[in-house]
Amino acid sequence: MPQREHKEDKSGSFVKGFLNGHHDYYTSVIPQDSGMFNLPARWILKLLFSGVQINKPQTASLNELHRKGIVVFVSKYKSNMEYLFYNVRYRKENLPFPTIGFDQNIFCLQPISHMLRVLLAHINHLIRYRRFPDPYGSGFYKQRLEQGETALLSLVDPGNFYGRFVKSERDPVQYLIELQQEIEKPVYLVPHLLLFSKKPVKYHPSLTDILFGGEDNPGTLRRLSRLLRTPHSIFVEVSEAISLKEFLQDPEHQGKSLESVSFKLRQTLLNRLNRHHHSITGPVLRPREELKELVLRNSHFQGFMKQYATNHGMNIQKVRKKSDEYLHEIGADYNITVIRSLAMLFNWTWHTLFDGVTLDMEGLNRLKSAARKAPVVLVPCHKSHLDYCLISHILFMHNMPCPHVAAGKNLTFWPMGPIFRKCGAFFIRRSFRGAQLYAEVFSEYIRMLVKEGFNMEFFLEGGRSRTGKLLLPKWGFLSILLKAYETGACDEMMFVPIYVGYDQVMEENIYLEELEGHKKKPETFKQLLKARKHLKKRCGRIYLQFDHPISLNDLLSKSDTPFAEMPRKKRHVFYRNLAFRITHRINQISVITPQALTAAAILNYPKKVFTRNSLTAFINIYLEHLQIQRAHLSEAFDNEPHLVDKTLVYYTKRKFINRLDPHKKGNAQSDNASFIVIEEKRPNLEYYKNNSIHFFVPAAYAALAILSYENFQFSFDTLNADYGFLRDLFKCEFVYDVDKPTEECAHEMLAAFVETSILTRHPFLADTYNITPKGLRRLFCFSTFLRTYLESYWIVVNTLKKHDRSKTSRKNLIKNILACGKTYYKRGQVSRIEALSQANYDNALTYFAQRGIHGAEDKEGINLYTIMISKYLNSFTFLKW
Repeated sequence: MPQREHKEDKSGSFVKGFLNGHHDYYTSVIPQDSGMFNLPARWILKLLFSGVQINKPQTASLNELHRKGIVVFVSKYKSNMEYLFYNVRYRKENLPFPTIGFDQNIFCLQPISHMLRVLLAHINHLIRYRRFPDPYGSGFYKQRLEQGETALLSLVDPGNFYGRFVKSERDPVQYLIELQQEIEKPVYLVPHLLLFSKKPVKYHPSLTDILFGGEDNPGTLRRLSRLLRTPHSIFVEVSEAISLKEFLQDPEHQGKSLESVSFKLRQTLLNRLNRHHHSITGPVLRPREELKELVLRNSHFQGFMKQYATNHGMNIQKVRKKSDEYLHEIGADYNITVIRSLAMLFNWTWHTLFDGVTLDMEGLNRLKSAARKAPVVLVPCHKSHLDYCLISHILFMHNMPCPHVAAGKNLTFWPMGPIFRKCGAFFIRRSFRGAQLYAEVFSEYIRMLVKEGFNMEFFLEGGRSRTGKLLLPKWGFLSILLKAYETGACDEMMFVPIYVGYDQVMEENIYLEELEGHKKKPETFKQLLKARKHLKKRCGRIYLQFDHPISLNDLLSKSDTPFAEMPRKKRHVFYRNLAFRITHRINQISVITPQALTAAAILNYPKKVFTRNSLTAFINIYLEHLQIQRAHLSEAFDNEPHLVDKTLVYYTKRKFINRLDPHKKGNAQSDNASFIVIEEKRPNLEYYKNNSIHFFVPAAYAALAILSYENFQFSFDTLNADYGFLRDLFKCEFVYDVDKPTEECAHEMLAAFVETSILTRHPFLADTYNITPKGLRRLFCFSTFLRTYLESYWIVVNTLKKHDRSKTSRKNLIKNILACGKTYYKRGQVSRIEALSQANYDNALTYFAQRGIHGAEDKEGINLYTIMISKYLNSFTFLKW
């Protein structure tokens, strides 16, 4: 790199004094001192930029980068306004701020004295050297950057491109590469986006876009208009920094020419900025009719329609018409204006119906980072109709586009159907059976969404959980997504498990009616109007957690068979395992609330009447177990010293429990305060208990197996057999970890029981354990989580004894089981009213059918399961409390 010029200045003494003996005055540089601009400009710029939103978690790393090396901000388009913004606002926020703008020109905003120095320096230098001063060649930029100043590099500028490509003028990207090769200090390139709107770029620009610049690169007038009218809607996003030293050390760039490496670096930065912009606004938005045409006119689907018409003896025009009708039924009609309007409504909703949203910001930032690399597929659990509204709203408010959401066809009712479409919902039938043409249209629509780069959201459970725990995954939609990936619609796909939880679910009573056997009521506008009563009450907090994204490429790289070559059976296993991994990870990030833990303690307590003190003992046992499991506890556990008392008061107000001594002195904080569960409200409590049950199921399997033994000593092999039986029995109830075999799970639970002094290892016999005196009661605390399910399965297996497999349809069989369950409960053969659950009956029937048990003819299987279930149920009478 050329050295700084030291030629003596022989100009007049006045010129020499005025220029301080050097020519280093440039229109691209903002002086470090406070008089950086002329007074009116300084005042106007501070006022203009004061309302722009800065993402503090993203900018937090800038000071650390500045401490370690040279920081260069990177923007896509050259803009003096952007340069000025970073200088003014970042200076105010005590962040590194650019004072060097490569190829920028802010001459008119400088103080008059500085403007005169720039003019005089350029004229004087031109007279003396017959050329203008060059900050690159003179070493000025190098000196200032090494002294710790920050610069701004713009990648796209048609004027500068002409100068670099045609006139061979200095390329700042090449300059930075040369600089890094000369110095040891690392140069960090930090891509920045200053966005004036969240609107996606239109495929066909409007006249306004043509005259005043599009949303991705608005002109000066449009920028000023937004700054004056809606400054709060303008925001900054920062991408991951690129270490130029590490970039140059990459073997891919060794031995390449400077021009080649600089081109690669420029493209890498542009791709990162484009992908980041895409992750905020979504892909270029085409008109709905154009999207339909992309689906219906692609060559693969054209061939399918011709074949379908031939096979079914139909006219091709009828097939096309039917396909168009199906696509109209399915397709979203994304509209950013509607989304922005609803954002204000939902912001009001969360603060009216709830006490706020506890948001996992760390997880959300991981999601945003993943969205810059590939299309993301959001996979939340499904507890309420509010789930998709909440997630879309949170993403939009945190600078991400609303995802395209797979919604049930039942939600197409007016006026919600059209509104949901405008927010990105597309609609799916409950079943594709017998609808080959519909299935193909739907698959092609999904493939188009993936190819265009839209983020998507779907519920792996297939519907809302009525029980409070996650439903087993259904992987039909997942297989359609993977098929789109296989056919080249995208190079990568990221799945993000999401947990959505509520202190109180608005649909609670509707769910309980359905569990009792009542028919599900279809969603209608009338139902929506009835929901107004919920506006009068608060439903606690909402919890939103994001797990680490799952890379499809990473998963497939671990397989010994390429995805395209997988046989059908192996591919089915891959779908199932991915679905179970996602569901299991949702469980692992779920938030345990005081309501869930207290409900579990109340229902698991062996007597209907309990004291505050005895209940607290149960809760402490559960809390200790949760801490070992590293479960997420809600912030209420840290912030509320009288948590148990507050929750007991809450459940008393909701009339789930009654206090037996309300007129005695003292309050719920009294150790001897007594309560009784209202029997008819046990199913309500069961719903909230099930919000946390997945953390206790493995312990419950082990505890129940241990309690079923006659002796207080047992071997691991004995336990492992019972653990495996229970895990298999309830495989239709609880999601298990497909990556962890039964034996490993059993070992982990025994280790946890030893750690908490429930068990001790035998001093001489290998893999043998003894129950401690205090361990017996603790084992009961865990085992009783399964009592409800054992009773439900006992009801089903005893009802199957009475019905022939060929004479009773499943629908009628469910009715008979519901009737028998009520009879058994009245007789006292079943102790828990919450065991009378249609969901449990359905799962039990599915399991027994998989074991070849359909009716009275299957005596051997029925007798086996009757004996085993009864054996485990008898364990609960062993311990006298």
